[in-house]
Amino acid sequence: MADGDTPPREDRRMRQRLADGEAAALGELYDRYASLVHGLAHRVLGEERAADAVTRDVFAHLWQYPEAYDPREGPLRSWLADLTGRLAVQRLRSTGAAALTRGDGGSREELERTVRRASAAARADYIVHSMPAPLRAALELAYFQRRDYRRTAADLGVTEDEARRRLRLGLQLLATAHDTGTPETPPGQGGAA
Repeated sequence: MADGDTPPREDRRMRQRLADGEAAALGELYDRYASLVHGLAHRVLGEERAADAVTRDVFAHLWQYPEAYDPREGPLRSWLADLTGRLAVQRLRSTGAAALTRGDGGSREELERTVRRASAAARADYIVHSMPAPLRAALELAYFQRRDYRRTAADLGVTEDEARRRLRLGLQLLATAHDTGTPETPPGQGGAA
């Protein structure tokens, strides 16, 4: 199994350990996923202290409500990425609304655009972190390490057709990050999405 993917059995066992109040389980999960959670939160919020707070909130939520995670719905890694994105966007919205109330921020429309962009970024991060390891590895090689599909295929030990298939599917999944189900309000039209 690729690095970063946790077997569902281990996720079920970890959830049970948390439900039993085993603090060591939380420590293990924190060691394993804190950098992922913090990185996702920082990407949405763009601020170290806010990302630290969201990281604490995510692990506190996991500790207080271990039953909120259902291993049948997917890996714990994906669940944590989704929870992080939701909490970070919620924090962004509440701090932006507070700034508007104080008169420190821009307009409501600017806040909503910022929140929509952050939501799309959080969704893209969630998609990347929840996609199967072979797709994620292909995207990381091609886009972060600037490999073409031939070099990606060689590095992964797969055929060029398989590398193209993985890249295409990974990109198709990422393209859904902006699909929120509600149309974006055109500039100048006002209203919140």
